[in-house]
Amino acid sequence: MGLREVSNILWRERHLLELLLFKLEEEQLLLASGRSRWLARATSEVEMVMGEIRQVELARAIELDAATVSMGLGAGVSLKELADKTPPPWNGLFLEHHRGFLEITDEIASLARINRELLARGFQATREALMEFDEERVSLYSPTGRTSERIHQALLIDEVL
Repeated sequence: MGLREVSNILWRERHLLELLLFKLEEEQLLLASGRSRWLARATSEVEMVMGEIRQVELARAIELDAATVSMGLGAGVSLKELADKTPPPWNGLFLEHHRGFLEITDEIASLARINRELLARGFQATREALMEFDEERVSLYSPTGRTSERIHQALLIDEVL
């Protein structure tokens, strides 16, 4: 267990964060276009990537603690602290990882916020459209293809007959 393994896990985590960003952008395109057919699948893919990220984060925490303890730094060292306490070329690599994580998490947070807003607007539009329906009158198509309005009334069926 060493710095090379920590770096490999960090690259894997960054790759997964970029994949999450891509999946959020896909979700955003679906939301913005109003095409909801694939929205559930897109959301499921976002959740799958987030699950993978959680697993890699756990592996990173374990590997990072093992590496820092073996270096005499103790457990719970942040990536920035690791960069400050390691010699070249590791310090530069870990600083780059740190910057990369900050940038991509900002992008992810921004996209997630926009997607939530789009979802809220879509929900509100759907709710308003449903409120427009007159529950007493529904337009139906007749066998000839013309619309006809029928009034729906409650029917009472007497089962005793």
